[in-house]
Amino acid sequence: MAASRVVIWLHGLGDSGPANESLASFFTAPQLRNFKWLFPSAPYQPVSCNGGAVMPSWFDLSEIPVVAESPNVDDSVIKAVQSVHQMIDKEVAAGVSADNIFLCGFSQGGALTLASSMLYPKTLAGAAVFSGWVPLDPPGFVEKITAEAKKTPVLWLHGIDDQVVKFCAGKAGPPVLARANVTCDFKAIPGLGHSINPEELSILQQWMKEKL
Repeated sequence: MAASRVVIWLHGLGDSGPANESLASFFTAPQLRNFKWLFPSAPYQPVSCNGGAVMPSWFDLSEIPVVAESPNVDDSVIKAVQSVHQMIDKEVAAGVSADNIFLCGFSQGGALTLASSMLYPKTLAGAAVFSGWVPLDPPGFVEKITAEAKKTPVLWLHGIDDQVVKFCAGKAGPPVLARANVTCDFKAIPGLGHSINPEELSILQQWMKEKL
């Protein structure tokens, strides 16, 4: 039987999909048992902030650490968004309703989760951003958020002690979404650096149960 609900998890810069597959084992709630989890890997490409070194990267990054004022490489982000939309479209074509698909991501994958969910032409079950940021020029991004995407709920978790994607970069996100009337549940995690901890996964599991 084909899965009726799907989670697409987008990893961070330099990581891979398979390296994150163990995350799925955390989600033991009965409501989440029949989920299909997808852990795609980013293509290898040169990354500006790392001196043009080639590594798994969803899109080009100008600088690390990422701060609220960091410049975005919009055309590279849009190309990555299109690849994520193809992943979602493939599941929809297989019979999964778009509003039964969760998009989640960490760091660069979190930024891509945000952009991809908000620019998708249908409402998704939800978008969960871990240690992410707004990877597109905010005024243009707000204008492009689709009417159906405005109904996609967003969960945003960010460690206060993050030194890679600074907390200020995460905190700048919800006000941007508010301009488009997008519901965003933002949670600051004290003492957490640039990683995902069990507390965040518990929050995500509870949030996903509520969105079903």
